[in-house]
Amino acid sequence: MVSRLTGALVRAVLIMVLVATPSLLLSGVGTDAKQMVALIALFMGALTLVEYAATYPSLIEFRHAPPFNRIRYLSLFLTVFVLALIARTEVEPSQFALLLKALGRVIGDWIDFPYSPVRLVVLTVSADLGQDHLEMVRSAAGISYLISIVMLAIFVLIIRAGHWPARGTSFNVWLNLPTFDPTAGADVVHRLDRDARVNIALGFLLPFLMPAVVQAATSGIAPITLENPQVLIWTMAAWSFLPASLFMRGIAMGRVAEMIREQRRLTGEHGDEKMATA
Repeated sequence: MVSRLTGALVRAVLIMVLVATPSLLLSGVGTDAKQMVALIALFMGALTLVEYAATYPSLIEFRHAPPFNRIRYLSLFLTVFVLALIARTEVEPSQFALLLKALGRVIGDWIDFPYSPVRLVVLTVSADLGQDHLEMVRSAAGISYLISIVMLAIFVLIIRAGHWPARGTSFNVWLNLPTFDPTAGADVVHRLDRDARVNIALGFLLPFLMPAVVQAATSGIAPITLENPQVLIWTMAAWSFLPASLFMRGIAMGRVAEMIREQRRLTGEHGDEKMATA
């Protein structure tokens, strides 16, 4: 009980640090904006505390299957932290932040080809603010995309190495997938495979769809500028993190379906052996 509460408290603090990072690193953030960020951080921290302190989960998936959520958190935190440092170069440049900005620009230029996700993001932003702002958006898109790809690669390597779920531990589908009802509908393996394919497909399409949907939704209204640093940070973080997170979820559900198939095969073999012995 004490261990679970301690872990929940640590996770709540980490979530609040994540939410508050841009406003802490950026200068010129108004009092009202800081108060709003503090309110959101407290709400997200309280939600995380309640979720992890409870015996049974309600929303957060793979709660008992580390390091799934740890990789996602680290990826999102790195994205927000690096983008905040890059945005800070406009007022207080540093050698490290300028290096990150240059790295993001190189990556952004490399994947900024026709119909690429980065090109779609850049085309969504109004060009009236000048080339410097477009370069900032391209750098932010490039560095955030790189972090999401690295996150995916690390998780795939962990699965390929056989370290997820951890060896010697049981995997409870209900505890780790609280929004997935294994007793409803068709065979659980078929549904897991189907959901895995859907999540992977959405993860692939979302970087292309999000800029198009935003541009269509704001058509005829004020053009998108992303001039506010915090808006730029959270927009780029969501644009890169959500598709990668869906990819991870799809890969994880496919792995769970594979584990269930393997368990059924072993159970069937043991059953045949018992019948032969009898």
